[in-house]
Amino acid sequence: MAGGERINRERAKAALDNLIRISRIHFYKPIQIAEILYHKRCVNPSLNLSDKEEYRTVSKKWRDDVSIELLGRKCTSSARFQDDLFNENAIPPQILEVLGEENNRTGGAVEAYIYRCFIRKHGQLSEALDYCLKSTKNDFDVKKLIDSFREEAGLKRSLDKLYEIIVYALFSTIIDVLDVTVQVSIDEQKMDIVKEFEDFTKSVICIDLSKPVNVQKAKVYRVGVTNAADRGLDMYANWGPAIQIKHLSLDEELAEDITESISSDKIIIVCKSAEKKVILSLLTQIGWKSRIQSIVTEDDLVEWYEKALRGKYSEQMGNKLIGTLIEEISEEFPSLDTQSKILSSRHYEKIQDDFWK
Repeated sequence: MAGGERINRERAKAALDNLIRISRIHFYKPIQIAEILYHKRCVNPSLNLSDKEEYRTVSKKWRDDVSIELLGRKCTSSARFQDDLFNENAIPPQILEVLGEENNRTGGAVEAYIYRCFIRKHGQLSEALDYCLKSTKNDFDVKKLIDSFREEAGLKRSLDKLYEIIVYALFSTIIDVLDVTVQVSIDEQKMDIVKEFEDFTKSVICIDLSKPVNVQKAKVYRVGVTNAADRGLDMYANWGPAIQIKHLSLDEELAEDITESISSDKIIIVCKSAEKKVILSLLTQIGWKSRIQSIVTEDDLVEWYEKALRGKYSEQMGNKLIGTLIEEISEEFPSLDTQSKILSSRHYEKIQDDFWK
């Protein structure tokens, strides 16, 4: 084997392995690569892998067809984020060409390798989440669940979502059991303005001349999927605070991005206990400390979970907390269809992984 060809193969495998390593549990980008390779091998041999415009858009549909069958969902990230897959630091066309050559030479071994990594990661996820699903308020240990994601290489990229769910389940349970309400009212001296803008106040503030006070239950809401850089808003409350979940290391640039991307002047940051002093120092340096309402640490979460599950008011909170946690986990982390017709029809189990050697 020529030296240049060997370098290309090694570089291609390194690029693919890095993509797999940094992918979250849904595995959208590796699946897209696998489907491009499959279509090149079995559907359209004339597909030119050196020209990404031949597959950049259509491969999203190929990926979605598979992910919908496997996971019951498809990628909803921005088009720009999806197209980052073909950047120089990911899988550019010259890397994809080498992967395509290897895949054709081995009868689909690169595809098989990608899907084996996908199934292995979901096996790790199932083991971690089974712990939660089988636990009760008497034996659930939130630190154990966090550590199961933190210590498993295949799950680290999904730790931020788990962290977000843990915070949401706790906050929403305590607020609901406390029966907190939020009141919005207008000064009686402003009723002439209300009369002038009653259509506005009724539509936007739920207040009019006949009902100058609006009372509603306090709630926290999850925003949904966080962006690739893990910045911005994760949760918000209808009484004011914006909540940013941060389990990764924070530097000055990221601290500024967090605060600048959230317009609220009441930000709650949830972070690892060891990060608290660093975060406070950075926020002070960039002049944003006054916008932080509080910093909640992982130690705080562990203590509050213990109180909610096994403390004085566990009968009111325990089962509700576990139920919310399970519901959010089931919604966030998809179960894998192990009987996928698409994958079983390709017989990847007959293909070995030693083609890289």
